[in-house]
Amino acid sequence: MFTGLVREVGRVASFDDGRLVVEAATRAEPGDSVAIDGVCLTVVENRDGRLAFDVVPETTSRVKQFGGRVNVEPALRAGDPLGGHQVQGHVDGTGRVASVEPEGEGARMRVELGPELLRYCVEKGSITVDGVSLTVAGLGRSGIELALIPHTLAETTLSERTPGDLVNIEVDVLAKYAERLTGGGTMPR
Repeated sequence: MFTGLVREVGRVASFDDGRLVVEAATRAEPGDSVAIDGVCLTVVENRDGRLAFDVVPETTSRVKQFGGRVNVEPALRAGDPLGGHQVQGHVDGTGRVASVEPEGEGARMRVELGPELLRYCVEKGSITVDGVSLTVAGLGRSGIELALIPHTLAETTLSERTPGDLVNIEVDVLAKYAERLTGGGTMPR
């Protein structure tokens, strides 16, 4: 489990044949879970400040391409503070940045989402964008608006996003369970 409070920004060193290598100072041992841009991955090697992960096709089919600078968050440990919101690291899909406009000391980002993701969004509800826990500041027919505070812009990669960029989206897991329990979710085959 994660909180969506990014601990550091790392850099993708390589991504070849399903092996992702990220340069990061995060302390992690093989078998530990670490979220990379919101994707929960298992550390298979940690050597000289480089974390290695095996990424399966199920993951690559749902997320944006790994590259450049990435948000890094190690999994919660017993006793860690619980900020942000409950994040699983199970990315539901991608959204596309429609606009980023200055707003005071921060910024307002609009992200277009397909109906399969948008149906889980509510104004003032939680959402995870590239691994960052955020509050939905506005809700429209084709997407959401996010109010980004200066700290978020300084400490995550969201300040680098421009119109047209894809972002990883994890909707609030409680909304998915509520839908399923009320009969609105799809039944297994």
